[in-house]
Amino acid sequence: CVKCGCSAPPPKISDLMNDKDLLDLLRMKLDPNHCAIKNWKNFASRWGMSYDELTLLEHRTQGSLAHSPTQEFLLRYNQKTVTELTELCRVYQRMDVLRLLQAWLEKDWPSR
Repeated sequence: CVKCGCSAPPPKISDLMNDKDLLDLLRMKLDPNHCAIKNWKNFASRWGMSYDELTLLEHRTQGSLAHSPTQEFLLRYNQKTVTELTELCRVYQRMDVLRLLQAWLEKDWPSR
């Protein structure tokens, strides 16, 4: 940290989820189903969610404004680091999401 020079632990997804604005943006980008664009399902599958779990989560959140599959997926993996999430963005070429996360890491996270 700036005050004492010690290195702070890297932010986890649980830290990111406290930022409602960022979470809303992630939901807007990763919730929609599109055949050519990788979404929350690809990310969750990569981290080990089974087909049955994905289907159940999709069914439970379908048509609900209160429940987002992206938010549920992030909640399940909230102890992973934000850096691990940025790696998924690179794997699936979601540079739009990567830019959001990088901006949060550079600007918002240090001020917390």
